[in-house]
Amino acid sequence: MDILPQFESIFEPALLKEIQEFGVLKIFKEGAIIMDYGKYIKMMPLVTKGSLKVLKKDEHGKEILLYYLSSNESCSMAYSCCLEARKSEVKAIAEEDGELIAIPHDKLDEWLCKYPSWKNYIMRSFNDRMLELLKSIESIAFHKLDERLLGYLNEKKRISGSSVIKSSHHQIADELATSRVVISRLLKQLENEGKILLYRNEIKLLNSF
Repeated sequence: MDILPQFESIFEPALLKEIQEFGVLKIFKEGAIIMDYGKYIKMMPLVTKGSLKVLKKDEHGKEILLYYLSSNESCSMAYSCCLEARKSEVKAIAEEDGELIAIPHDKLDEWLCKYPSWKNYIMRSFNDRMLELLKSIESIAFHKLDERLLGYLNEKKRISGSSVIKSSHHQIADELATSRVVISRLLKQLENEGKILLYRNEIKLLNSF
């Protein structure tokens, strides 16, 4: 597994050796479902390349974006579901082609007691995800939709490293829990302001964005 060097500054050598031995490298394509609602999670994904988006569905079946996972990050919700043998309450979808290391559930608790670097990584992951969730709640509760849209586009640019956002108006509306008509209107307004260019299922962020 030649991708482990990127974790040398995070985990101690003995843990890297165990990840090499017990972790399973999985390659995923854009749009692949990594975790799904109501499914038991038997591994924790350690993203090594690409990015995932994590969504939550309400009782009416409407989804909202919770946060993104990029290289070297993991999903704390997957960790807790693995330990407690619970069904997933979130869905994780690949934003782009990438790779992850699947850590088997029986190693999660063992490594927590055995390796300080793993404990620090897991605690930091919980903290990062909690901050992102609080940020999402704050955005929904206190920010206008146009501000949320700007934040959404900036986050997509940060995660992908590209100023071209490959998302349809319908997809953005779903992830921001609003209607496509409203999103189309706001995007058109941004285009008129010279901040973006709109294409079919693509949005190019300009320097003035």
